[in-house]
Amino acid sequence: MITAFAILVMIGTSPAQGVERVVIDQDGSGPGGSNIRSMMTLIQSPEVRVEGIAMVTGNAWMHAETQHTLRMLEYLGRRDIPVYEGAVHPLVRSKAETLANQAFYGQLAWLGAWGGDGSDPSAYPDDPNAVPDMIEGPPETAPAREAAARFLIDAVHAHPGEVTVYAAGPLTNLAIAQRLDPSFADTAKQLVFMGGSISPVTDDPEFTTTPNHEFNVWFDPEAAHAVLTAAWHRIIVTPIDISLQSRYTDAMHDKITRADTPAANYLAAFDTERYYMWDEIAALGWLYPELVTDARNLYLDADMSHGPSYGNTLAWTEDTKPEHHGPLATVQMTLDRDAFDKRFIELMRAPTPSSKNPLANDGTPVAGD
Repeated sequence: MITAFAILVMIGTSPAQGVERVVIDQDGSGPGGSNIRSMMTLIQSPEVRVEGIAMVTGNAWMHAETQHTLRMLEYLGRRDIPVYEGAVHPLVRSKAETLANQAFYGQLAWLGAWGGDGSDPSAYPDDPNAVPDMIEGPPETAPAREAAARFLIDAVHAHPGEVTVYAAGPLTNLAIAQRLDPSFADTAKQLVFMGGSISPVTDDPEFTTTPNHEFNVWFDPEAAHAVLTAAWHRIIVTPIDISLQSRYTDAMHDKITRADTPAANYLAAFDTERYYMWDEIAALGWLYPELVTDARNLYLDADMSHGPSYGNTLAWTEDTKPEHHGPLATVQMTLDRDAFDKRFIELMRAPTPSSKNPLANDGTPVAGD
C-alpha cells in the first residue's frame, strides 16, 4: 500500500505544518469538470482534512449538484465526507430580471443554472428541484440534514482559528452564515475564494469587452459584498486573470487516467470537460503558494447597482480604497503553468486518502485503500 508519506515525497513538500482543516463551499456541476475536480484536489491531498461540503446553486441547480458530488465521493470511497444542501437562489438577483436586462445590456456568455451558454436548454431545466439523468448513476448516499450555512458556522466554531473556508462558487451560503453569525469570518482561519476579475490579458471574447465580469461574483453580488467585507483574518483570491492561464487538456487527462486509482478511474469514466481550470487553481494555489508567481494586494467588493455593471468586480489599492472596505486580499495574478499541471496530475493519479482519516503515530495521514 502506498502511504500518504510516499505521496508527499512524490508531489513535494507541503506548505503547511500538519493537516489543514477545510470546509468546501462549491457549486458542484458534473460529472467531472472544474467544480468536481477542485473538490477532488482537496480530497486527494493528504495534507487536507475536508470537514464537509456545502452546496450552492451556480453552474447548475444546487440539488442536482449535490447528487453529482455525492456520487463522486462514492467513487472515491469517501462517503464519510458529509454534503450539506444550501442556497438555491441568490439573495437578490433573479433569473427573470437577468434575462429581461439582456434586452438592454446585451447577452451574457454564461448564465450557469439559468441557462448555461444557451446552446443546450434541455441541460438547464427551469425547475430548481430537477435532477437531469446522471451518466454516472444516482448516488446511494443522501445529503446531511443540516443546512449548509449552519454547517459552516458549526465547523469554524468547532475549531476556532483552524478552519480554512474554501469557496469556489457564488458566495450565498457564506453570506447567510455571516448574517446568522457575525463572528463567522473572524472565527475561521481564512477564506480561499475563486472569483472576481481584475484586468485579465486575453483574447477570450467573454472577457475582452467585460473584463471585470466574473460569474461567481456576478451571480450573487449582494452575497459577494457581505463576504468580501467581512472580518476575515486573511483572504486569498483566484480571479479570472490567473484562471485563464490554465486548461484541462487531453494530454493531462491521458497522463492521469493511465493510473488505476479511484480518482483517475472516475475522471477516465466521466470527465469530458476541456476548459479553464478555474477552481483547481484556487485549491492548489493555496496549498502550494509557489505555483503563483505574482500576486497583488487589493481591496475587493461587488458592484450592487442594478445597471449594466451589476455584479462586476470592484478593486482598490491602498491609496484608492473607499472609507468603508473589507480586509486586504491577496489576489493571484500569474501561474507557473508547468508546475501547476504537474502537481495536479500527480494528485489525481495518487491513491485517495483513507475515509477514516486516521493519523499515524508520527502524525502523518495514512493513505486509503
